[in-house]
Parts: sequence; C-alpha cells; structure tokens
Amino acid sequence: MLSNIGIIFLILTLALSISLIYYSFINLNKDKKIVDKNIYYLSLYQTTFCILSFFVLLLGFIFSDFSLINVFENSHTNKPFFYKITGTWGSHEGSLLLWINILVIFSYLFLIYNKNKDISFRFYTIIFQNFLIIGFLIFLLINSNPFSIIIPEPKEGLGLNPILQDPALAIHPPLLYVGFVGSSIYFSAAMASLVSGFKGKPFATSIKPWILISWSFQTLGIIVGSIWAYYELGWGGFWFWDPVENASLMPWFVMTALMHSVIVLEKRNSIYSWVIILCLLTFTLSVTGTFLVRSGVLNSVHTFANDPSRGIYILMFLSIMIFSALIIFFKNYKKENYNFHSQSKETYILVNNWFMFFFLTSVLIGTLYPLFLEVLTDTKISVGPPFYNTLIIPLTVIFLLLMAIGPNTSWIKGSYKNLLFATVALVLSIILNFMIYNFFGKYSFLSNLIIISSIFLIIHSIYDCIKMFQKSIKYDPSRIISHFGFGLLVFFIGINHNYSIEKDFNLRVGEIKNFQNYSINFISLEKEDRKNYTAIVGNFSIFDKKNSLSENLKPEIRIYDNPETLTYEAAIRTKIYSDKYITMSNISRSDFYNIKFQEKPFMIWIWISAVLISVGGVIRIFKREVLT
Repeated sequence: MLSNIGIIFLILTLALSISLIYYSFINLNKDKKIVDKNIYYLSLYQTTFCILSFFVLLLGFIFSDFSLINVFENSHTNKPFFYKITGTWGSHEGSLLLWINILVIFSYLFLIYNKNKDISFRFYTIIFQNFLIIGFLIFLLINSNPFSIIIPEPKEGLGLNPILQDPALAIHPPLLYVGFVGSSIYFSAAMASLVSGFKGKPFATSIKPWILISWSFQTLGIIVGSIWAYYELGWGGFWFWDPVENASLMPWFVMTALMHSVIVLEKRNSIYSWVIILCLLTFTLSVTGTFLVRSGVLNSVHTFANDPSRGIYILMFLSIMIFSALIIFFKNYKKENYNFHSQSKETYILVNNWFMFFFLTSVLIGTLYPLFLEVLTDTKISVGPPFYNTLIIPLTVIFLLLMAIGPNTSWIKGSYKNLLFATVALVLSIILNFMIYNFFGKYSFLSNLIIISSIFLIIHSIYDCIKMFQKSIKYDPSRIISHFGFGLLVFFIGINHNYSIEKDFNLRVGEIKNFQNYSINFISLEKEDRKNYTAIVGNFSIFDKKNSLSENLKPEIRIYDNPETLTYEAAIRTKIYSDKYITMSNISRSDFYNIKFQEKPFMIWIWISAVLISVGGVIRIFKREVLT
C-alpha cells in the first residue's frame, strides 16, 4: 500500500519536472511581459508531491511497515520512536529522497522569491534545476528506490546501525544536505545567467541569500558532525581528516570564497566570471562528495553500503553535469578587464579566495591521492593529520592576519588606516601568547605563531565591534561575529591540541592508576537493561593532585540485539575550562579493561566558536545592505 503510493508520488514529481522544463521553454519564446502562472502552480504541485513521497516513507518507519525493504533494513519495532523518524534518512535510499526534496523545495522557493527578476533568468534557472531533479529522480527510481518491497513481509526488521542512533547524527544529515543541495540553486542560476545574459548586481543580489543559507547550514552540519564524532566514536577527537569528513569540508571552502566574491560583484560589478566558476564548482564538489560517500570508494563509519552501480551512475551524472557546464560557460564567456588597487578591499577578498583554494587543493590531494595510488600500485596508504597540519597550519597564520586587516580597508583605492592599532594589537598578541606560554608550559614555534595570529584577529574583531556600537563607522555585525568566531576557533583548537592530556592503560575493577596530577579509581561495574540495548556501566572516580574528588564518570559498553553490535560510549564531564573524558573496552573477555582518559582544555569554547561563525552567516541572510 505505502509502496504504491510513494512510487506514484515520485512518478508525479518526475512528470511535473518534465512539464516545468517544457512550459518554461515555451514561456521563453513568448512576449517577455507575459508570464504563464501555470509554471508557479506546476512548481507548487511538484513540491507538494515530492514532500508527500517523503512523508509516506516516514509513515513506513513510524508504523514499522517491514514490507518496505528500506524499513526492514533500517528499523525495528523496539527502536525508540525518535530513531524511527530519523531512520527515514539514515540509509542511502532515504537520504537520497531527502536530497531530492531539498532540490525541489529550493527550486520552488527561488521561483517565488525572484518574481521581480528577469523572466528569462528565472525560467532558465528552473529548467536547469529540473534537469538536476530529473537526474536524481531517475537514479532513485531505478537504482535506489526507498519504496521497493520484500515478499513475504518479515515480522521484524534488522534495526538501524546503533552508531547512528544518536541525536546529533540524527540532525547532522538534514543540516548538511541543505548546504550540499542548496548549492544546486545557484549552480542552476549561474548557468541561467550565462545563457540569459542576466549579470552584474541584479544577478549577485538574486543568488546571495541562497549562498548564505547553504553556507550557514553547511557550517552547522559540519559542527554537529564534529560534536558527534567527539563523544560517539570514542577517540576524543572532533576532526580526524577522515575522507568522508573532507567530502563535506571541500564544498565549504568554495562556498566561503563565493560568499565573499559575490559581495565584490554586488558592490563593484566585477569578477562576474569568477563568481560563475565558484557557483559551478560548489555544487560539482557537493556531487563529487556524494559519489565518494555512496559509491563504496571510501571506507568510513559515515559511508553507506558499497554498491558500484550507484557509483557508476553518479559518476556519469557528474561527468555530464561538468561537461555541460563547461560548454555553456566557454560558449558565453567574455573576458573581463579589471585592475584592483593592491590595498583595496577587493584585493583582500581575492587573496581570501586564493587561500580557500589552497586549502581545498590540499584536502583534495590528501583525500584522492591514496585512492589513485591504490588503483595504480595496489598499495594502501592513509593520509592523516600530519600531512594536513604541515600544509595548512603555516598558511593559516598569514590567513588570520589578513582576515584582521582586510575588512578595515576601503573599496576601490584604499589603504589600511589603522596601522598604529595593528601594531599595538600585534604587540598585545605576543604578550598574551607569552602569558599562555608561562601558564601552560613549552610548545612549538608554529603553535606560538598560530596563537599570536588568532589573538590578533580576535583583538581586531573586538575593536571593530566597539567602533560599530560607537557608530563612528558602519560595520557589518555578521562579518564581525563570523571573524571573531573563527579567531576564537583557531585559538581554542591550538590550546586544546597543545595541552590535552591523554593516557591509555589497563585496569581491573578495584584498581587505581596514578599519573601526572591525577589518580583514577575503577570502583565497580554494573549491568543495566535499557529499551533497545544492555549497558555495562563502569564507575570511575578521578582524584586530583590534592587527593580530592575531581569527577565521577561512568563510561558504557553497550550491547545491541538488533542488529547485534557492540559500542563504546564515552563519559564526558564538561566544564567551562576543560572536559574530562573516559572510555573503556573489554580485553578479550578478561578481567582487564582498556581505559582511555583524556583531559581536553576549553572544548566547550571550540563548539561555541564554531556556532558563532554560522550565526554570522544567519544574521547576514536577513541584512538588506552589505556594509564594510
């Protein structure tokens, strides 16, 4: 029943996509003053049927309809209600349906919110967007149908991967997909701009909100995924340069470059071709990430089940998309002549773009090089943090300094007017760095530079904020918040990286481990039956150097039945100045347990800093005027 209804809604969505392309082409040949309102209705119906198809799949999970293969493989009658709902997008098929829903919703919203824009531009955007929708719909119906049935209907499901049964990971995919898929609309708009000749400031203002929306959601999605990795995977890190993590980071670099570049196009009517390239590249990298995650090329806890046929289809679709975009771009490309003053705001924005592309290239090489090497030589290697730290950290120092200086320059032909303040800020940054050095102890020369440059950006952001409230100069609060958040993020990551304590040891119940300033007492083990798993709970007391009780932490080993899985849950006590973090695992069914203890300074401030970066983007969405 649900299977037939869901497939009907998908077929209707596909038919309406074809109709939208057809009627949009017809309208392009009409009098420009005449707009066929049927296109708006068709887009509304398309959005409605697409959302209904997702709602049907959601009902299948809520009511445990195991006649649907997708529900059978990813749900169970005893699974908590919240995870039944989130299981809807917890599989390849369900997440792809969510992907298509976002494509369709963005198409409709763009049509509605750009009523006053050029008709040809709007309709060409809808045409290109619906070609993307059709491509993914065909993929869904032929290869990844979430409404495929199983006969006879099983009485029970296999259950969702327990690692995915987590609140943070439940909201992580929707946030990330709005970022990924949201970039499709300015990909389509860029193609439409080339074909229709709709350029300059009007084009910039039409795509800027969508860039900000996708960038803000992409940032939030990355943050939530990092928080999940921190407490769920049991290794105490928030970013391990995992290839699948990199797949979400690469489009973010280009989005960030685009977000700054579109301001130049809006203000100066310049670098139009560069903005177009960034629009095309952002969605291309999003689809590339989708290919890597869903094809089985990458192996990670984040990836979906391996299926080469999926990879072949996405690769073909990606190739057609890139080839078509390049043909349209070069066919309509016109050389631009512009010369920016070396001390102008435009120049600093372009320098920002160069840094973003250097970071992108570094991550791209680190992600794809092991794959190419394995194909060519059958040699498996892994590229980890040392590679990225060596390449990225030195450039980040310069990048932070320019982030502080660039916004305080003028458009067209300006100069940095706060040279005295910059000198004072740099001296103050060095002094604060030495204070940190004296408090915590010795660390590397490069770490010193990172701390100094991040403090330099923080001081500049605070200064700009003071000037903004004094109203002596019009400053953009969204930019100040995002740059301030980025400065804090780098600062606290630097402190956290240099001064974290990590100890790995084996203990039996009743034993005590002493090291540095801490003493850890393994008091007891308890068995607790929960709703869909059994928990083995360890009880640990942590004493500081004064032998006073610091924390009582209870890490868990969870035993799931559906499916049969063992997971290790960290116990974390978060305070404003540090986190204490413990995981435990059994050693070959012996009396000994492997214990990992970590003290991580200022972890909470890493999350707060990252959220501030995204908040800046959200604020800018609602600003009508771009200031300095």
